[in-house]
This record gives sequence, C-alpha cells and structure tokens, in this order.
Amino acid sequence: MKNVFKRYVPLLAVLVMAVMIAACSSKTSNQNEAASSAAPASSSNASTSTETAAPSNKTVYPLTIENYSKKGEGTEWTAKSQTFDKAPEKVVANTQGAAELLIKLGLTDKMVGVAALYGNGDPSVQEEFKKIPVISKEYASKELVVGASPDLVLGRGDLFADADWGVGTVDGLNELGIKTFVQSTSVKGATLDSLYKDIEQLGQIFDVQDKAAAYIEELKNRAQKLKDDSAARGEKTFAYVSDGGNGEIKVYSGNIDTFAGDVLGLLGLKNSFGTVTGDISKEQLIATNPDVMLLSVYTGGVDPEQTLKAFYADPSLQSLNAIKNKAIYKIDFNQFWGYSYSIFDGAEKLATELVAKP
Repeated sequence: MKNVFKRYVPLLAVLVMAVMIAACSSKTSNQNEAASSAAPASSSNASTSTETAAPSNKTVYPLTIENYSKKGEGTEWTAKSQTFDKAPEKVVANTQGAAELLIKLGLTDKMVGVAALYGNGDPSVQEEFKKIPVISKEYASKELVVGASPDLVLGRGDLFADADWGVGTVDGLNELGIKTFVQSTSVKGATLDSLYKDIEQLGQIFDVQDKAAAYIEELKNRAQKLKDDSAARGEKTFAYVSDGGNGEIKVYSGNIDTFAGDVLGLLGLKNSFGTVTGDISKEQLIATNPDVMLLSVYTGGVDPEQTLKAFYADPSLQSLNAIKNKAIYKIDFNQFWGYSYSIFDGAEKLATELVAKP
C-alpha cells in the first residue's frame, strides 16, 4: 500500500525542501504488506505539496497473524493469533502437502521434518523434498514432532485437534514455545480464497512476500482456466466413495472438506452429499444417483483396481449412472486432502478424464 502525506508549508519552505530532496538519496519505507495505510497528516499552513512513499514487501517483526485453535476433538475452530519475532528457522510440516507448499515458496532449508506421506508427491519438487527429514511416513505423534525441536509446526487442522493423537493441540504446542499455523484450507467453510490466504500469510511470516504474491497469481490463472474449460460441459453431481471391505461400497459425505468441494466446483462438479452429516447408506447413494463417483487412492490403501472391479460388478449398483457410464475416477489422497496447491494437479488430471469420457 502507499502512504500519502499532505503537508501545508509556506512557499519558501517548499523551495528549501526541494533543494534538500535533490541533495539526498531517496529512501524506501520498510513496512508490513498487511499493515493498514497511515492516515494523512496535515497542518494549517496555506500551501500544499504531496509526497508518496514507495511500497515495500518486507515483513516488519514482530508480526501477528490470525490463525486457529481448537479445544479438542468435536469442538469448533476458534481464532487465535500467533506472533512471530522473526522468520521461523526450524519447521515441521504435518503433511506432505504442507511441506511441498513451503518448497514452492523457496523454504526447503527451513524444514526439519515432514510426516504423512500418503500419496504421490509433486514431481516438480521431488528433489527438494528429498532434503527434508521424514519423521514419519504416517501421521506423526506429538513426541516425534517435538523431538525435531521446531519453532513452528504447520499443516492440516485435524492433526492439531486432539492432545492424545496427531501433533498435539495448538495450545499445547504454544505452551512449549512452539508456534503453530493451521492451514485455513483444512477448516470447514474453506474455499480457494483460503489457499490464497494461507500463501499470503506464509509469505509474511517468512518474509517472502514477493514469491507468495507471484505464486498466488499463478494459481488464480490455473483456477480460471479450469473454470473456463468446464463451462460448456454443464454441471454433474458426484459422491466420494471408498472400499468398505471386500469390495463393499462406502460413501463419505465430504461436508467438512469444503475446500476440495470448491475446487471441484471449477470442474462443474457438485457434491451430492455436501450438506449431509452422519453415515450414508448404499440405499441413499442409489436414490441420489450421482453422475460421477470419486475414489481416493492412497499409500497403504486397498488396491483401487480391485475396488473398481468390485463396484462395477456389484448387481445392487447397476442402476447408478456412474456405474452404467463407467464414471468412477481415481483421485490421489495427497492432492485432494493435502489442503495445498497440489489439488490443482489432481483437478487438472480429473478434468482431462472427464473430457475424455463420451
């Protein structure tokens, strides 16, 4: 932002000031991009001149950002601020997707740990990712996270939701002097704007605001292309499905994962059960009859090809449009539940498959 200062000074003072400005080198104010514009200053003198300060994208510490906290499993997320006296130097990402996002912002050397490697990684950051210590290929415990001696833990929200599972609660880590950053994309009600907000705030926290702004612009362009390309196809309904055992179909509502739903909306896909809470029966699935079904694929999960074979052969599912049209699509868990930019990779792949389907 630009700060505009208005001064009223006598004509002689203006001339003197002009000489002084010509003799001195220009200076650029160092200000936090998130700070509000300063109010115009004025005096009662008759003459007026206007001076404009150049914008700066350097972070001014201490920096306070609004983030989230939760009192335990089943409770709602509430606002909690985090104050940074300097850019973090030792960071643990509680998921692969969170670590990949930091790599995109040029912050590989700041990471001392990553966990939850449940899907295909982003090939474009693969070599950088290898430099990060893997503290657990599965979800990391609080002991493992604290053992890495981080000054910041960031990532997926529900891994902060319980003191006895995951990385520990926000309050518990803060009490140990460890800052936290819950991805707003992983909080119910999240949209694509939540991803842009996360990137903007990380840019401020690590003082890489220019990189963050450029990356946000890149992602916005990808989002617009997905939306434009799908406009002519019309809307289709979908449901998240999984193998409940022995090829028996199970439905996940996805009502919490609003971020993924917002991105899938760019492809013209609407969640048939997006407002449903609780279990969803096979009978409900058949009655709702979604056009498309999405099967999450992740490391350690059931062989997706066997699952697809079982679903397509199940006599009780033959009335479903998604079965008749062979419209069950595999989606990568890390891409869609990493709550990061990698969802664009998954959405673009899915868009191509939707186009290829007659």
